[in-house]
Amino acid sequence: MLPLSVLDLSFVTTATPGAAALRNSLDLARLVDRLGYRRYWVAEHHNLPSVASGAPEIMIGQIAAVTRNIRVGSGGVMLPNHAPLMVAERFKVLEALHPGRIDLGIGRAPGTDPRTSLALRHRQDVRADDDFLERFQELLFWIRGFPEGHPFEAIRVMPEDVEVPPVWLLGSSDYSAELAASVGMGFAFAHHFAHHDAADAIGRYRAGFRPSLWLERPYAILATAVVCADSDAEAERLASTLDFAYVRRARGDYRPLVSPEEAQAYPYSAAEEEARLANRARMFVGSPRRVRGRLGAFAEAVGADEIMITTAMFDHAARKRSYQLLADAFGLTSPGAGDGDTDV
Repeated sequence: MLPLSVLDLSFVTTATPGAAALRNSLDLARLVDRLGYRRYWVAEHHNLPSVASGAPEIMIGQIAAVTRNIRVGSGGVMLPNHAPLMVAERFKVLEALHPGRIDLGIGRAPGTDPRTSLALRHRQDVRADDDFLERFQELLFWIRGFPEGHPFEAIRVMPEDVEVPPVWLLGSSDYSAELAASVGMGFAFAHHFAHHDAADAIGRYRAGFRPSLWLERPYAILATAVVCADSDAEAERLASTLDFAYVRRARGDYRPLVSPEEAQAYPYSAAEEEARLANRARMFVGSPRRVRGRLGAFAEAVGADEIMITTAMFDHAARKRSYQLLADAFGLTSPGAGDGDTDV
């Protein structure tokens, strides 16, 4: 079976405010660390009332401090919001404190709306065009060293005796897949919201991969939405929260997640029901047996090396139960030497 990992956005619900959502993330991290999950990645989003995770570097440090084996990282740091030097510094500090357990996942999007993006970059040199590639190339220079004569050549990224942890490129299209391949980095595909075909993106990544100081061989993570419960019926009930959240997001409404009861009472229009069903087609909902069969087959078909699961639920106990059931279904074992010792 493929390794399982976690992508967590620290979802806020109508019953769980932001502070509690962040504490729930720590609680979930402790559980999946014991269960044998490989990674725990946290996201960066801004000005979304349903998401408490706005500072992944802080959460990574807190999660790493309360776990022992699991790798902890960003899924991801949205590079347009940050100076590349700051990213390198922060992740060197994290790597120094938790050696061998930190991942640096980089995203291309700002993770927010245009106005908030402008506020985040207000004191930077804001440009109308997409400067992600320039920022990414600068980050690589901070890792590998600037060429002789560059004005930044003499700057040292502290702590100097620590390497920047493994860098991953995140994406929902072929752009990041091809970029990750060209520089020899790991690639994580966001199937949970992507409209691009996962098999195409991961296939392009594998076909164009060039060995590098990070990886000798391509390594692709499939990130996808899963709701697992003891029965198919209970999983369907729990997933109704996500159905309603998806339909609301489509019209720009990012309020906290509601209970399954409130979600099931909502009268979907014909267009909303069509959108709900289309989104459901890329989710994996059901009992452990049903999810394992569908998800395992899909991951194999698209060429994934690892499955990263994001589960948004109204009830924290039900979310923990979902990850427990998946660990059992996929045959995870509690780490001895520790999955966190892996090189990827």
